[in-house]
Amino acid sequence: MSADQEAQEDELLALASIYDEEEFRRAESGKEGEIHLCLELPPNFKLLVKGQNSTEHNISFLPPLVLSFEFPTDYPSASAPVFTISSKWLTRVQITALCRRLDELWEENQGNVVLFTWMQFLKEETLEFLGIQSPLEIQSTESESGQKHAVDVSAEKSKAQDLDPRAVQEVDSGTDILTQLLDFDEAQKQKVFDGKVFCCGICYSEKLGSDSLLFKECQHVYCKACMKEYFEIQIRDGKVQCLNCPEPKCMSMATPTQVKLLVGEDEFARYDRLLLQSSLDLMADVVYCPRMSCCMAVMVEPDSTMGICPACRYAFCTLCKRSYHGLSHCIATADELRSLRDEYMSTSDEGKKFLEKRFGRRVIQKAVEESFSTDWLKDNCKQCPCCGTNIQKVHGCNKMTCSSCQKYFCWICLGALSRVNPYSHFNNPNSPCFNQLFQGVEMDEEEGFGSDEDE
Repeated sequence: MSADQEAQEDELLALASIYDEEEFRRAESGKEGEIHLCLELPPNFKLLVKGQNSTEHNISFLPPLVLSFEFPTDYPSASAPVFTISSKWLTRVQITALCRRLDELWEENQGNVVLFTWMQFLKEETLEFLGIQSPLEIQSTESESGQKHAVDVSAEKSKAQDLDPRAVQEVDSGTDILTQLLDFDEAQKQKVFDGKVFCCGICYSEKLGSDSLLFKECQHVYCKACMKEYFEIQIRDGKVQCLNCPEPKCMSMATPTQVKLLVGEDEFARYDRLLLQSSLDLMADVVYCPRMSCCMAVMVEPDSTMGICPACRYAFCTLCKRSYHGLSHCIATADELRSLRDEYMSTSDEGKKFLEKRFGRRVIQKAVEESFSTDWLKDNCKQCPCCGTNIQKVHGCNKMTCSSCQKYFCWICLGALSRVNPYSHFNNPNSPCFNQLFQGVEMDEEEGFGSDEDE
């Protein structure tokens, strides 16, 4: 093995021991490879997208610069490695400047291995060398095919300027460059998070980030085991709007993607269905088909009381949920009539007009009158234990005679009395109403009592 070959092998082995497989990839031939270099961005680095609507994004990572190399036979004694530099977010002018700087570094270190020096420069000095500062400006433009691309604001100075053929600008015509930058930044942040250790705020055990869940709005961290159980309980109880951070008073919500990663397929399907339903419930122009076998969401036209289910074609009144009855008033059930009086008496003038329009003024008047009658009967009468007729006691003793069925009963305990001797109920020491024939009767009422003065 020649000295050059030995130096090449030693350099490749050294780089493989320093960098992982994502950063350093050696080809099977042993003389070529790729180096992916993520630049170290300063804190609070921003990406400014200029276009019709300018937007600004905080980022921590940018897609790597890719240095592809191949060793000539006489490297490092005489020749430099053959290389290309490619990037998704730098212009060819900027990449050309980097290529020329690598050439200068080779001239300064000719005769020595140079890959590590190149890598250090690209990783640590690229931003300063190119004068890139926060915010990094890119401008979204629309191509003729309708696909979006992005180019750095510092566009290429002149088409006549020489561009290094080793400078490669990667352009994915199928994806907007902004999406690529933000997706890469998110993936790298997750990778860093996965490698850290966090204390779960619920079980207080220490877990790796890969076994933990981060609420992005508040940055609170809990282990996945605790959050899985918490999500499943909330979904089982139908509280899909309550999948928020368990920290007291914290309103950060879990994203559907986070929920899907933790719960089973059945739980997520229920979560997704209930979340959609709760969203539809907030829409004033959405009602549900009243048929229990359907329950499909139905869009309703403004100022209309008719809904037509798109699934079963059932036409129904959106107010009473019965078959559509045109301009006729809704028919109130007995239970609705009982509650209609209270609703009508307590509502606003606008609410009264709505109820009168829905049920009709006569129905409302009837409900009010019957409700008042029911209240009076409840306060002033008792029902005969034999036939259920309402009986009012005006005066007399507690032995009552029903005006409907003519049966005797006790006003106190509502027990039926003997036709032969109804007073035995009040004379029997074992009776609960013993000696209470005149219980509750005013003294002046006792004058003129005969053997059977009652109603």
